[in-house]
Parts: sequence; C-alpha cells; structure tokens
Amino acid sequence: MEVSADILLVSAHPDDAEFGAAGTVARWIREGKQVVYVICTSGEKGTSDRTMNPERLALIREMEQEAAARILGVREVVFLRLPDQGLEDTADFRKMIVRAIRMYRPMTVITSDPYRRYVWHRDHRIVGQVTLDAVFPFARDHLAYPDLLEEGLEPHKVREMLFFGSEDVNYRSDITTTFHLKVAALRCHESQIKELKIRDLEAWMQEWSCSMAEGAECQLAEAFHRIEITR
Repeated sequence: MEVSADILLVSAHPDDAEFGAAGTVARWIREGKQVVYVICTSGEKGTSDRTMNPERLALIREMEQEAAARILGVREVVFLRLPDQGLEDTADFRKMIVRAIRMYRPMTVITSDPYRRYVWHRDHRIVGQVTLDAVFPFARDHLAYPDLLEEGLEPHKVREMLFFGSEDVNYRSDITTTFHLKVAALRCHESQIKELKIRDLEAWMQEWSCSMAEGAECQLAEAFHRIEITR
C-alpha cells in the first residue's frame, strides 16, 4: 500500500475542506495527484438540534465527510477525534500533525488561515497555527519528537502551504471545471447545510466562487494565502 501523498489537507471539522478547497482538491486529483485528509474533530457540537447528542452527530458527520471525500477522489480520511470547540495548541496535538506529515510526506499542506481576524472559529485558528508549526520546523528537524524516529518516521520538508479562509489572498485556484464536484461534495454534509439554512447551495457557492475569481483569468475560483517553505 502506498503511504506517501502529494497533498495533505488538515481541517478542524468535517466540511471545512469542502467549503475551503474541494474544487482545487478535485482538480489536483484529476491531474493524478494523491490527496489525504486529516480531520481533527468530528464536529460533534455543530448543531442547534436539542434532540441530537454529540456521539450520534459525530457518527453522522464522519459519514458525511467520507461520502464527500469519495466524490472528490480523496485517497484517505484520517479522523483524530479531538474535542470539537476544544482544540488547543499543545505539544501532543502538534505531534499528531507532525506524525501525519512524516508519514504521508506531502509537498503541499493545506489548512485554515491562523491569522484571520475577528469572526473565525477558534478551532480553525488553532488548527492553522498547529499545522503551520508542525510543518516548520517540527516535521523538518530530526531532534523534534525524536521518538518518531523510532517509529521509522524520518523528517520531511514540505514545499508549500495554502491557507483557506484567508483575508490576505495571494493565490487563486481555477475551479471552473470542478465546481460541480465541489457542490456535490458539499451536499454530502447535509447536517450542516441544514444548519446554515442554505436554500440554493449551488447558486450560493457560484456567487462566492465568482467573487473569489476576481482579478484572475478564470470564471470560478478558490482563494488562498500561499507560502513557500524555503528553509
């Protein structure tokens, strides 16, 4: 079984990947690249339904995420099952992400932007910061988490990171030909689409994707802040 992947996407909750990067993920997979998801929580608090319990919602949201990943062609979905609304920037959490980076050895890592201001889910900020630190310098340096070496997980240097949900966009990805897959993947997250009270998901996403394409030579886009890891 092949372990290495071209792209590792780390998100706080099921559905974050689809809202932030599904069109780009689908395009990369069409080009023959391997994509792996790491989902840090199961989103068990993402409901206003007083009759829903966290355990049941976690199962529902994991199934929704797996269905969305199948539509896109994502090779593997890893659930860390950390507490929703309870993520913290800790050495143990960082080690989980370092382990994933050293295991899958991606050239590109995608996650939520830790530097977005004001209205931004705290879990998104924490995941972005932990993933950024895991990429540099912890995944790169052999003396960081030396016990991982005993597991056969050698240091790995990521080449680039893409942050979705950024207020400082410097990279737009053309999703014109994969927009339909983004919408189809988002439809899998039925529990959250209901929560957001979105009546016409395709029209809503098309308007958003058009706005993301502003200034780019394409009709529909996803927007990121991109950095190269040069050290």
